[in-house]
Amino acid sequence: MDKAAEREFSEFVAARGTTLLRVAYALTGEQHAAEDLVQTALAKAMLRWTRIRGDAEPYVRKIMYHEHVSWWRRLRHRREVVTAEPPERGRADDDPHLRLTMRAALATLPARQRAVLVLRYLEDLSEQQVADLLGVSTGTVGSQASRALATLRRRLPDLDGTGVRR
Repeated sequence: MDKAAEREFSEFVAARGTTLLRVAYALTGEQHAAEDLVQTALAKAMLRWTRIRGDAEPYVRKIMYHEHVSWWRRLRHRREVVTAEPPERGRADDDPHLRLTMRAALATLPARQRAVLVLRYLEDLSEQQVADLLGVSTGTVGSQASRALATLRRRLPDLDGTGVRR
């Protein structure tokens, strides 16, 4: 990689790193796993930087999704550990208790269900896009999302469908 490409890559990481880390945290539910996921994705992207530099963020996100799927396929038996605080900062009007409650509930979901929710609702991808990224059928995406949402509704009965307390 030449100096100009190295500088561009460093600028990309500085500009988009926090956002990528937030998405990785939503996928993994663990600070250290999120950092590892972003680092792995950026290392792979750096090797192809000269080809992807114009459209790098979607490429890095796709690497993150594929890596995460590979991790949970390999480590299905591993139990998840909830960590203290995520890397992102909330808006001033956010309810910190609600955020913590939602985060704790999301952390209890199986990795596949959490990945589907992150891609569908945080990343705002269609079922087909999620299916393509995760290498599953659209029916699997729909059923995993439905199960995950049903679980969250059971665990958080005092919230309405918009995440607002009743």
